[in-house]
This record gives sequence, C-alpha cells and structure tokens, in this order.
Amino acid sequence: MDNLILIILVIISPGVWSGDWRVTFEDECALKGTSVVIKCEYDYPLGHIVTAVGWSKAQYVDGKWKQFLLSQIPSPPNHFKYVGNRWSDCTLKINDVQHSDEGAYFFNFVTTLNRWRSKTFVHLSVKELTAVVQPSTVTEGDVVRLTCVSDCLTSVNIVWFRDGQRVPNPVFQAGREDAGRYYCAVLGQETARSASVALSVQYAPSKVKLSMSPSVVKGSSVTFTCSSDADPPVTQSGYSLYKDGHFISSGQNHTISDIQPSHRGLYYCQAWNNISWRGIALINSTEVQLDVQYRPENISISMDPPHVVEGSSVNLSCSSAANPAADNYTWYRASVSSSSSLLQVGSGQVLSLPSVEASHTGLYLCQARNPLGQNNSTEVLLAIKEKDHGSQSLPILAGFGVFVFVTLLLLLLFFWLKQRTHAEKKVPTSYEDEVTYSTVTIKARNPSLPHHTNNSRVAPDSRFKAGENDDSVIYASLAESS
Repeated sequence: MDNLILIILVIISPGVWSGDWRVTFEDECALKGTSVVIKCEYDYPLGHIVTAVGWSKAQYVDGKWKQFLLSQIPSPPNHFKYVGNRWSDCTLKINDVQHSDEGAYFFNFVTTLNRWRSKTFVHLSVKELTAVVQPSTVTEGDVVRLTCVSDCLTSVNIVWFRDGQRVPNPVFQAGREDAGRYYCAVLGQETARSASVALSVQYAPSKVKLSMSPSVVKGSSVTFTCSSDADPPVTQSGYSLYKDGHFISSGQNHTISDIQPSHRGLYYCQAWNNISWRGIALINSTEVQLDVQYRPENISISMDPPHVVEGSSVNLSCSSAANPAADNYTWYRASVSSSSSLLQVGSGQVLSLPSVEASHTGLYLCQARNPLGQNNSTEVLLAIKEKDHGSQSLPILAGFGVFVFVTLLLLLLFFWLKQRTHAEKKVPTSYEDEVTYSTVTIKARNPSLPHHTNNSRVAPDSRFKAGENDDSVIYASLAESS
C-alpha cells in the first residue's frame, strides 16, 4: 500500500512531467543568531523515484575547494535541518546562524536510476545588527535616538535593551538614569542581537556630601572629605570647603591637625564639574556642625559684693569655658600665710557665705570639671573689714547740722526783713531831699569864763584849739521846715 502511494506521488510530482534535471534556489542573507530558511525546489526526468536527498557545503581544504555533507560538518544538534520532501521541495533550515555558516551550499539527490547534484549553489551571507546611539554623549535633558542597522534586506521587527532591560521608546529625553549600554535584537529571536553601545549622560553634581567626625576633642585632628555623584566626575579642583559661609580650601580632602575651639562651626562642601542643571553649576552639600570638645578653661571667680564687711554676706561665683559644660564645681580655701594647704569649703557654681567672719579670710579657688577633665581657677583673696560703729552716726549728724544751718539762715533772713520794715516806718514823710550836716563842739564850762550859749560867737581860733584838745564830736541831722 505504501509503495502504491509513493508511485502515485511520483506520478503527480513536477519531475514526472518535466523530465529535466533541475535545482532552483536563491541566495539568502541571515542575521547572526537567527534561523534562516533556504527555499529550494528540484526536478528530475520521468520514471525516476527519489531515494535519498542531502545538502553539502563547499569548504576550502588543502588549497582547494571541496564539498562536504552537512552531516560531516561539526555542529550542534538540529543546527542543519532538512524540511523539504523527496519529490520536489528541497528547503533547508539553519538554526542559530553563525558566521561559520556563511558560504556556498549545494543540493544533491539520488533516484532509482541516477544521482544528481546541483550545478550551481546558493550563497548564505551572515550579517549582524548594528546599534547606533545618537548622540552617544549627551547632557541631561537632551534628546537621544536609537537606530538599529542591518545589512540584510530582509525586514525584521527590532526591540531595544539597556543593560538587559527593555527600552520602550527608541527616542527619549535622556536622564542620568538612562546612561548605560544599549543593543538591539530581533523580536522573538532576542539571541540575534547587536553589539552593545554605550550612552553617556553628563549631569551636574548631585548627592554632594561632606563626611567628617562630627565631634572631636581639642588638640586632635579631623579630616573633611567631599563626595558627589556626577558625570564627568568632579575633579580635585572642583571641590571647595566652606566654614560659616567663608572659603577654607579647595580639594576633595582637608585635614586640620590641631583642632581648637575656634574651629567649631558649620561646614559644607561645594562641587562643580562644568555642567549646570537648570542654570545652577555650583552644588552645595548639607551643612555639618563640627563640635570641638575640651575640658574647662579660662576659669574665673567673681565676688559680690567686691568689698566685704564682717557680719555681711558674700557670694563667690565660678565661671568657665568648657564643652561639654562643666557639671561639677568644688571650692577650696587656703590661708594667706600658707597657700599649699587647701581646705574644701563647698561645691556648686556659687559659694554663699551668709555671715562673714574673720575665720573666712583667705585665698579661695574653684575647681571646674567635665567628662574630659578638670582645671583650677586663679586664687582670689577674701579680705574682711571690721565694723565701724561710729560710721553709722555720721549721716545722722551731718543731716542735723544741715538742718540747724538752714534754720539759722531762715531766722536771720526773717529778722533782717523785720528790721528793714521797722526802719522804713520811722522815717518822716516830710523830709526834704537836702540834708545839712553840722559839727558841734561841746566843752566843759570854765567858771572863770563867761557862759556862752551861741557857738557861732566864739572866736575861730579858740574853736579850732578846742577841737584839737577834745575828741568829743557829735554829728546831727537837721531838717529845715518850710
């Protein structure tokens, strides 16, 4: 029955009617990694029955071309696969095409009466996809176009990948996350892919960071280190260090070998790589506080009041500069004669003496302590003055004296005014403006001389002589009546 079917197929096959020995095929181009089908048809004279078919490939061996059956060529299983038949179709499929598959192929077959090998060959060209990224270097925000080029005229569907991840659109606006290696591949046969091409996306510095030890002890060293994410990377000269807004130095690293409290402050790093983002080229890190710790220093004592009297109160206050702040204060007293022997007299930042006595006299110092250590203040002398008992009556006496003086002054003023008023009342209102003054000499009566009552009748000589011998003189004011 099987032989009958074969005879029928042979009778209706093209070769039965044509009667010509013929093999027809066309050259093929395949992409590396894809599968290619070489279409082929053959014919033979009437009366022949095909008993065997096969393909061979020409290879250059020992200086000459020779044909080798595909079964004789080392290759993976099912690499070459005959998909034709034994009467007219001689199609060959090659899977996972490689460059070694490129070359000339011949078809041959055997019939019941003869054997035949194609006089011509089909040539298989093996090409690769070429990925093109335009431009290959961009600044963040620029447009990028991906193009896949194939030397084979056969149309294929292309897909794109970046670092193994599918790219949805071959035209896009580049961001820094789009940097990577791109390749194109044949859809459904992703093993047929191009070589990868790099896309470089340049962008201004981001994630600028300043690293350092935030807390250091006075006298130790600290190193500031700047870092950032940028393309191109920030160079040494592209980093700058600032403290409280003031420039310190340039470079990625900066070391202070002897930290002092004056180094305390806010530090930040600035990065620059000649690429700007939205018009900003200089990018700053967040500020970092440098805290310099040290034991108490510059310890001083203040006294309130500054002059102390026996029996009064006094407060001694201790102050210091420290980081962290001093958390323990201890007070000591030494005698004036011997300061080598110290006696602890109290604790706390303020030493209060509510009633000072002579025994409190001496040199006082305070000791301030924090977790990093301790230091002493300079000594302060507490000297006590004795009470001055008379001194308290001085203000009272002074006040009383002022009171008496003012009272006497008022009384004198009062009597003067009174006398003046009284004198003004005694003066007659009929006095003329002119006043005549006269001198009268009165001499004791001599019994031997006559008694004269009118002075105007005395001789001038005797009047002057009397004036010379007697000092008694009376002045009188005479008013002339109208």
